Amino acid sequence: MRQLSIKQTTLEVVKSLPDTCSLEEVMYQINLAAQTLEGMKDVIEGNTTDTSDLLDKVKQWKKK
Repeated sequence: MRQLSIKQTTLEVVKSLPDTCSLEEVMYQINLAAQTLEGMKDVIEGNTTDTSDLLDKVKQWKKK
């Protein structure tokens, strides 16, 4: 799968929006795309937490 640069992704997001959308909607969609790219990078690099590990951490927080 080819990964787009941040600039290319931003341009694709803006192109996909209707001409009548608000600036707030543009910014929301760009932010969503940026967060998605960041999450995909984390997955590729192995920077993720297993659900059961996360639940164990939450239980530890509750005990404190």
